Amino acid sequence: MKAVVYTRYGPPGVLRLMDVETHQAGFGWVLARLGYHINQEWPEGKRWRAGVTYIVIEQAPDRVAGRHDRCRPGLNHLAFHVASREELDDVVLHAPDHGWRLLYPDRHPFAGGDDHYAAYLENRAGYQADTVAPPPARPRAAPHRRSRSSPPYPTGWN
Repeated sequence: MKAVVYTRYGPPGVLRLMDVETHQAGFGWVLARLGYHINQEWPEGKRWRAGVTYIVIEQAPDRVAGRHDRCRPGLNHLAFHVASREELDDVVLHAPDHGWRLLYPDRHPFAGGDDHYAAYLENRAGYQADTVAPPPARPRAAPHRRSRSSPPYPTGWN
């Protein structure tokens, strides 16, 4: 993978695959499901865009045999935010139909911690894509209101 340049809008990047034809469909499904669309194509790849963020998936010019290992130097995973827990659950439901398996199923959806609702997906080539839902809305406490009879300062102070 080429170096990723982070912007205030997110990580545009280039993902180079050994066999882009095999994996374009699975990555394409994830990206399309998360609101990305193809805005540029060429024989070796495609550029997917969502707002100002983009991801390029293209054929690696130097092919080295072997399965991708996310624990080795290089790309570990791609991470995406989804709008809701329901959207994340729908991604997980349909992921196997598109070549993705759920990692850590015994701890899903809280494999990242009790307050972290996420899905960790891996495709057949060993690439990982994470989807993270926002935390649930917390009820706002009602503002404290003084009655007309209460003093404007705490009582009992000397």
